Amino acid sequence: MTAPEELYETLSAEIDAVLIGKEELVEGLTIAALTRGHVLLEGVPGVAKTTLARLFARASGLEHTRVQMTPDVLPADVTGTHVYREPTGEFELQRGPVFANLVIADEINRATPKTQSALLEAMQERQVTIGGETLSLPEPFMLVATQNPIEMEGTFELPEAQRDRFQLKLTADLPDRDEGRRLLDRFDDDPDLDPGSIERVATADELLDARATVTEVYVDDSVKEYVLDIVAATRENPNVEYGASPRATLAFLDAAKARAAIHGRDYVIPDDVKALLEPVLVHRLVLSTDASLGDVSAADVLAEIESGVEPPGGDQTPATQTAVHDGGSPDDR
Repeated sequence: MTAPEELYETLSAEIDAVLIGKEELVEGLTIAALTRGHVLLEGVPGVAKTTLARLFARASGLEHTRVQMTPDVLPADVTGTHVYREPTGEFELQRGPVFANLVIADEINRATPKTQSALLEAMQERQVTIGGETLSLPEPFMLVATQNPIEMEGTFELPEAQRDRFQLKLTADLPDRDEGRRLLDRFDDDPDLDPGSIERVATADELLDARATVTEVYVDDSVKEYVLDIVAATRENPNVEYGASPRATLAFLDAAKARAAIHGRDYVIPDDVKALLEPVLVHRLVLSTDASLGDVSAADVLAEIESGVEPPGGDQTPATQTAVHDGGSPDDR
């Protein structure tokens, strides 16, 4: 059986041959791939959002497609349609780019709400309906959507229902000076570096195999209560109009199990939950009008919640993390 830790280390090392300083983003993409999740990747232009998604797809051996979202893209351009063939006098199904293991929806907020909603069925049900016919999508299936937080003219904000279907929202930051210098040197030595420069170091079957391992990761009751306490706090915070949904709670648990697995553990610790608190929840919160007018961000609310909800065992150290696990080990199940 494929070990999630080995899979992650292999993917990370291969992607690092092109990009620098994207370890957290590769970790997030791996977590989503191991838990049937989707990723919303946000960053200013030029921080290699699309390149990262393509590198991940190639390294993991997944068949991938890319759709450049613009206001004139129609739902049929994404899902497919029936095309009339005059020689045969029949309609033939023409599958859209959504029929791939990994679909990159570039600048998703530039598509109209009608086109955005065409992805809802695919994201949740792993299927699409074309002309009354329901078709299953390949397995594994994963959507990586990018968006630009600036240049908001001519864009359409993702509705809450669609944001909730993204397991993680990851932010691609600008590199620091040291990373920028290393990047300059790397592309000065090899200007032709691109996703085609790396090898396929995994396969879709290995990814599915590693998924099975993730499902066996143990989660102590105290850690589950910690997740529920955080979710409850999002619903009770005065700056939040609508807090995290049950779908978010399940995504939280699955992501924590995958993070534990790729770090070589067969049990979840509170620090797994802490590390994923913002990526899982930041795009799901609907802030109150007063919070929006007061320049309170979702990240601010989550920082307040993280400091206000006590984890199992209090402040976590390696010793207390082990103690939490030992309090309910897999051997005791």
